[in-house]
Amino acid sequence: MKAIDLENGTIFVGGGGPDYADPETLLMKYANRHGMIAGATGTGKTVTLQTLAESLSQAGVPVFLADVKGDLAGLAKPGSTESKMHEAFARRAEQIGLDLDYQTYPVTFWDVFGQKGHPVRTTPAEMGPLLLSRLLDLTDVQEGVLNIAFRIADEQGLALLDLKDLQAMLVWVGQNASELSLTYGNVSTASVGAIQRALLTLENEGGANLFGEPALQLTDIIRQDASGKGMINILAADRLMNAPRLYSTFLLWLLSELFEQLPEVGDPARPVCAFFFDEAHLLFDDAPKALVDKVEQVARLIRSKGVSVWFVSQNPTDIPEEILGQLGNRVQHALRAFTAKDQKALRLAAENYRPNPDFDTAEAIQQVGTGEAVTSFLDPKGVPGVVMRTLIRPPFSQLGPITDAERAAILAQSPMGLKYDTPLDRESAQEILSKRADAAAEEAQATAKPAADDDLWVVGGKPDEKFTRARRYDPNLTIPTSKSRETASGGRRTSGSRRDTVLQTFGKSVMRELGRSGTREIMRGVLGGLFRGR
Repeated sequence: MKAIDLENGTIFVGGGGPDYADPETLLMKYANRHGMIAGATGTGKTVTLQTLAESLSQAGVPVFLADVKGDLAGLAKPGSTESKMHEAFARRAEQIGLDLDYQTYPVTFWDVFGQKGHPVRTTPAEMGPLLLSRLLDLTDVQEGVLNIAFRIADEQGLALLDLKDLQAMLVWVGQNASELSLTYGNVSTASVGAIQRALLTLENEGGANLFGEPALQLTDIIRQDASGKGMINILAADRLMNAPRLYSTFLLWLLSELFEQLPEVGDPARPVCAFFFDEAHLLFDDAPKALVDKVEQVARLIRSKGVSVWFVSQNPTDIPEEILGQLGNRVQHALRAFTAKDQKALRLAAENYRPNPDFDTAEAIQQVGTGEAVTSFLDPKGVPGVVMRTLIRPPFSQLGPITDAERAAILAQSPMGLKYDTPLDRESAQEILSKRADAAAEEAQATAKPAADDDLWVVGGKPDEKFTRARRYDPNLTIPTSKSRETASGGRRTSGSRRDTVLQTFGKSVMRELGRSGTREIMRGVLGGLFRGR
């Protein structure tokens, strides 16, 4: 038995039946009906993921997966007869009738932080306010303000390409909150401040590395090598897991991009690409219903675009029932039932399978050993198959991580380095808003420039601009006097001088009003005139 049968369109998953002699296969034409890999820690989920990725790649299907523990980097190297696992793998291959064929697979390494792979980036504009609100853990009110910021940026042609652009846009929204509230609804400066603090926290966690250019293009992950094998894209996620919300939001963004950009293909003979979502429970922990509904919609509709989505988690109860019902192919490794809650979860997991009269499913899920699983795949009619106890086939690539030197050599040979390793910083919202603010400030300053020397009212031999502006309103205005001001004749007022006249008092009022009006004019020029002339 070979791992992949292109003629019949099947992937050999492992040996089924009581003696594991019967093959358990995944039909490639139904691989885009999605799948699940579940099981407790240390039961073999990673090996199952690795073998499925190998088979899909060998069938020409590109794969994207997250390497949470660093173990999946071994896909870049062939297995070896000198490895400590070779004897165990050879015995298992003989037991299930598999031709053990060690080989390597084409791999591209990616890393949000740009350390263990090529930088992978997107822009705030591409991610959108819904996913950004999830990433920043915003309230409904704060999400509304973020939507307003995106709406204005779209209307004014302000590109949001990185966090600096988004922060600058929010500053402008906060400064013009009163005017914007009349058109878009209430814009609270407190909400703007809360969003800015959330962005600062994200930046401190390294999230700023995710936003920028050049942004990841789907064509660079959906590709094949020269031999026709599908490219296996491995996202280094060991550090990324320290920011679980960033991890889950990025993968959800990538999934949504596949959904939005790929064309409809109906039911292809094999998937266009396969997407493995490891630690899937992070996606749904405290997720708002709107986000869960979005994931359900994507899972339901993306299969018509040829995308095979696999959720990998410790327990199937981590996945909402609405989405679990969309997963036609399932691999369930062992579950432990030590508490009442665990026993309930075990019963629920067993009820999701089509019963097998030869054994009790709940007992089998508890009893299967490492590398063994309870499986159910869609049959040729598209109906879930009877649950089987399956011994998962051993991987053909190296089991475990590779060295830093080996990773560096693969990165150096990758053509993606020329495209993504050097960041770009085009003119975008932050630069445009800054230029408009500078121009508005210069315009306001020019408008409020001092009068010419020959038009100044001279007091005590010195030009007095304040009295000059007042005199323009009343040419007959006399100079207001005070104990500390010189008179027009250059002398000081004596203690016996009369009080200010009514006209002089009016002049003082006019000057005070001019001072306030001038201030408002400058503020409008700086804050309200950023989009002047658009």
